[in-house]
Amino acid sequence: MTQTVAAIDCGTNSIRLLVADLDADGRLHDRDRRMRIVRLGEAVDATGMISEAALQRAFLACDEFAEVIESFAATKVRFVATSASRDAKNRQVFVDGVRARLALEPEVIPGEVEAALSFDGATSGLPSDATAPFLMVDIGGGSTEFVLGRDAPQQSISVDMGCVRMTERFLASDPPTTDQIRAVTEFIDELIGIAAQQVDLGAAKTLIGLAGSVTTVAAIALELPEYDPHRIHGARVSRAQVHAIAKQLLAMTRTQRAAMPVMHEGRVDVIAGGAVILDRIMERVGLDEVLVSEHDILDGIARSLR
Repeated sequence: MTQTVAAIDCGTNSIRLLVADLDADGRLHDRDRRMRIVRLGEAVDATGMISEAALQRAFLACDEFAEVIESFAATKVRFVATSASRDAKNRQVFVDGVRARLALEPEVIPGEVEAALSFDGATSGLPSDATAPFLMVDIGGGSTEFVLGRDAPQQSISVDMGCVRMTERFLASDPPTTDQIRAVTEFIDELIGIAAQQVDLGAAKTLIGLAGSVTTVAAIALELPEYDPHRIHGARVSRAQVHAIAKQLLAMTRTQRAAMPVMHEGRVDVIAGGAVILDRIMERVGLDEVLVSEHDILDGIARSLR
């Protein structure tokens, strides 16, 4: 039996909606997929609070999503919030506002649940030649999830290392200075080391990269004239390409990054931080390429409704 479901993923940088027909085998057939950059985690790392402006941006997106969900008559809806909502002292204000607009109970999930949902979404549509075990890295705005597994997660950890968090904490200049780049690189390496204590990074045969930082790096590597998720999904990007693109993005000004044809305006100021995270992960893992997936936690949330 097929049912229409709706999944919402609210992260540190963006809020996304997927409305899909979900069949009995857990396959998703997209009806609507959209994203809004709301930067919910703006300054949360420094203040511990979600700002009023960020709340209003998120609530505006929720109003839009409520109309879309109603138009498709989705029978099940799940709203999941991650890093910024976990960290904020005023997260209850956010939860109450979402509840009022969507008539559901939003879930502020721990990193371990986030990792499991991301892994399920990412591995549900892998190419047939992808070899297990898989190491999935989901580079978000506030955190990065590392998950190792075959058919299901076997080891996982969530660390407070995301593109927004790294940019706000270290990359203040435009473009970043040599000292800032050195500092963020050392900090990222330290956090990857912490992740490696819980997840056997060297055991992976395939590295799967998720989320906007990874997909944008892939779009740059593919030299696309515009962002095209169908071209990006399943692309393989070499370690050398990722390193070169990270170096390029760090050397560019905000204006130069904004002029790139694949660059979403909401990622302009944080993409360099995300690219450095991916670059350092690939250096540590030692695999020659990353397999890029447009399927991620959003798909995992939708599949959980079967």
